[in-house]
Amino acid sequence: MEFSFTEEQQMIRDTAASFLAEYSDSQAVRRAMATEAGYEDVLWSRITEEMYWHAVHVPESFGGLGLGYVELVAMLEEMGKYLTCAPFYSTVCLGVNALRVAGTDEQQEQYLSQIAADGVTATLAWTGATGRWDASTIDATYVLSEDGAVLDGRLRYVPDGHTADLLLIAARSNGSSGDAGIGLFIVPATADGVTRTWLPTMDQTRKQAEIDLSGVRVEASDIMREVGNAWPLLSQVLDLARIAIAADQMGGADRVLEVTVDYIKERKQFGRTVGGFQAMKHKAADMMLKAEAARSAVYYAACVADEFLSGRATSESLAEAASVAKAYCSDAYFHNAGSAIQMHGGIGFTWEHDTHLYFKRAKSTQQFLGDAAFHRERLAGQLLGAVK
Repeated sequence: MEFSFTEEQQMIRDTAASFLAEYSDSQAVRRAMATEAGYEDVLWSRITEEMYWHAVHVPESFGGLGLGYVELVAMLEEMGKYLTCAPFYSTVCLGVNALRVAGTDEQQEQYLSQIAADGVTATLAWTGATGRWDASTIDATYVLSEDGAVLDGRLRYVPDGHTADLLLIAARSNGSSGDAGIGLFIVPATADGVTRTWLPTMDQTRKQAEIDLSGVRVEASDIMREVGNAWPLLSQVLDLARIAIAADQMGGADRVLEVTVDYIKERKQFGRTVGGFQAMKHKAADMMLKAEAARSAVYYAACVADEFLSGRATSESLAEAASVAKAYCSDAYFHNAGSAIQMHGGIGFTWEHDTHLYFKRAKSTQQFLGDAAFHRERLAGQLLGAVK
């Protein structure tokens, strides 16, 4: 594996940084937060029409850029730094990944082309009300018929679920449990029987929704691969999504470090800048260590993801790299965001200062797709399995 950016990758990262600095500044984030949709159409239009980021790792045969996961992660790092409010993560890191991993050739041709050409948004809905992140959380049900399937149930914590054009839904057969009986289905958001409700959450920079399914009919052509045995595929999709959210966390952890160091270099107390006090230096050094270690974990995982998507790495390798990245970045981001508030003093607790926005994003992403404890336990299970 190559662990340094190519010239093209560095250019992509620099371009993302300059674009987001202009169009995803604090004012833009706060405007988007105040809307129910959670993003402004003008920014999403620029991303899809001018930058074409939404098609970054859609294969060229379907109209995409055909780039890799390292390039995607480089963009997500910058989006995490600027708290970008857009349906990018839900569409690219959940929707596109699900279609690439679990979609049939015909489904990929149809839906990936729509996403790339028309800016169709998508998301993945699979969690029930339990708040768990393993297969047991899936409690929506499906019944197969000769011409398709019928879905019923309720799904929660769906990123951008109230605005997405396309819903990729996980459900289980009646009477099944654990990782058995699971299937994946493609459902247009406007289908009969679909009701979507925005869920107000602590972190308003990334909206979530609840989706109710009542007798929703799915055509046979929209049933994804391995129906009844789709958990291994869904698990791979979630690991790719974990690497993506870890990149967002890593970018945020780095950003709050930058902002905090700039502040303590200027803030004066007792006749000197507070950055000159040893305690502040130690805190800043700890923040830098966590940000840099997080970067190493994320880009290693991105390389593994590229290897996996090209068929050169196993799903076990992907799962291990994803859990390492998600566990470390969850803790690192939350630590850095909390330290940033403390080091800013009283101003760090005010609504006017942006540190609280990063703190809330840190907490929401810490829980999303499993917190550090969940992934350390998962890693332990993988190691024990390897020993056996």
